[in-house]
Amino acid sequence: MAFKSGKVETVSISDGGSSSPPNWCFFGWLLALTQLLLHGALGLVLFWVIYYLDGFGWRDNPKLLFNYHPVLMVGGFVYLSGNALLSYRSFGCCRHIYKKLFHTVFHILAVPAIVMGFLTVWDSRNLSVPPIANFWSLHSWMGLTTMGLFAIQVVRMLVVGFFSFLILLCCEARTAALRAALVPVHATFGLITFLMAIATCLTGITEKAINNLGDWYTAFPPEGLVVNVLGATLMGLAILMPVLMLIRCQQRGPSSISSHSSGDQDEESERL
Repeated sequence: MAFKSGKVETVSISDGGSSSPPNWCFFGWLLALTQLLLHGALGLVLFWVIYYLDGFGWRDNPKLLFNYHPVLMVGGFVYLSGNALLSYRSFGCCRHIYKKLFHTVFHILAVPAIVMGFLTVWDSRNLSVPPIANFWSLHSWMGLTTMGLFAIQVVRMLVVGFFSFLILLCCEARTAALRAALVPVHATFGLITFLMAIATCLTGITEKAINNLGDWYTAFPPEGLVVNVLGATLMGLAILMPVLMLIRCQQRGPSSISSHSSGDQDEESERL
């Protein structure tokens, strides 16, 4: 920034590789913390299920069959979908096509995890003696809504991706504006689905902890502390993920240098 002839001027470097150190230092710490929470949530739910809920079983033991449900749902909706959201942020050094590939692969991996998570809880309830009713709790309603949002997102990604490929073969320039307009819609819809998944996971682990611990939950048992830390980790992700998705960092590079008056600062701040 410089003062010249009574005007405030900024020197921006708009082409090239590295970015403003303060901005990218802050962004890097946020990204590292978010990845730590993503891995921590998956690790905590595995520890909870294996250490306190006696691990996993199959159809001959419906109680242990249920234990796949929290692990697969946290793994699919939170860990894999969260990394899909961050793929355009985490791999800043990669070409756009590779970022898109990582984004798609994480979503594809999340699909079987979510489907199996739903089937295991469905079977565990129906195979219990006596059978346990389905879809009566707020958690189950939120889960169905979240799965519906995720299904719409995946179908839209596949359909639009296929037709975009065909369109790009014949009229790339004419459809550029439309394709650019769809990007924020897709990103916003994905973020809403992720936040819904976090809320659903919080209601689910709370419901399971209360059913499992009963009144002992109020005595701060070790299992209750693990569940609470898992919940706090998920809440941290609900805060950090929107920040990372919406944060704007000034891009700076070594080549083209241009001066802008104070009236152009708003335009410059919109660059990613």
